[in-house]
Formats: sequence, C-alpha cells, structure tokens
Amino acid sequence: MSQYKKAIFAGGCFWCMVKPFDQWDGVQQVISGYTGGHVENPTYEQVKAGDTGHYEAVEITYNPDVISYSEILELYWRQIDPTDDGGQFQDRGDSYRAAIFYSDEAQQSAAELSKKELAQSGRFKKPIVTEILPVATFYPAEEYHQDFYKKNEQEYKEDRAKSGRDEFIEKTWD
Repeated sequence: MSQYKKAIFAGGCFWCMVKPFDQWDGVQQVISGYTGGHVENPTYEQVKAGDTGHYEAVEITYNPDVISYSEILELYWRQIDPTDDGGQFQDRGDSYRAAIFYSDEAQQSAAELSKKELAQSGRFKKPIVTEILPVATFYPAEEYHQDFYKKNEQEYKEDRAKSGRDEFIEKTWD
C-alpha cells in the first residue's frame, strides 16, 4: 500500500481551489483551510478580516504512485495568476495571495524548479511573484466551506463566473 502525501497551496478563494484538484485520479481528498498565520484555530471571519496573517489554502492528500507532486504543481499554476501579489481575481487582500507551502526539501526543490520554468516560459509578461514558503500549521476551515462546489453548486458557479478566474485560465492556458 502506498504512503499518501500532502501538498498545501494558496490560490485565492479556497472554494475555487478544491474542484480542480478533487477530480484527479490519485487525489484522496482536498480540504479547505487556513495556513501561514499567527492565530491558533482562526475562524473564517478572522481570516477574511485580515487580522490573522493566514492564507486561504487547500490541503491535498494524494497518492504519489498515481499522481506526482510535479503534476500537482502543474495543475496549481494553471489555477492562479502567479503575477498577482495582491490576491487572486476578484478576491483581494493578503488572505487571498497565492503561495506554495513545502513540507520537505523535495517539495521545495520541485516548487522552485516549476516556478523557474514558468518564469522562463515567456507565458507571462510580468514576474512570477507566487511565494514558496515552508509549511505552517494547517487549520481546516469550517464544515460549510468543505466541498463547497458540491454542496452549494449554484452559488459556487455564480461566484466562480463573476471572479474572472475561468476567463484568465482560458486566455492564458488555452
């Protein structure tokens, strides 16, 4: 039996970061939550107010025998605007910044290499500003945020549609 691994990414609103990973073979689960801040067990309201230093993030549990960390990184880059350090799409502020959180040297090296390759690809005119940071405590978000795209399909679709994320992805990666 394979040993599952975890990857943590921030990419703006965590509602929009679950579905893209949740649909891949080898991904066991994707949890919405908060990381990188200075308050223990923060609430959504605290994080959204910007007082805790946390990022909205997702914790992905995956089987590396089925999907590699490098493949997950490639999926991640295709979900965000890596040139925006003020948030992502319609979601502005520090809690919506994009970041990769590594748990070991292998993840750090892979993340740095993928960032360098993306920067050298010429796909973006502006610099890639997504940070690569050591993993911090990950706090799962409140239950109503988990699998939001499944539980609140219409609200998810409306929020995602007005965010501009899909238009950016289509224009950038088509």
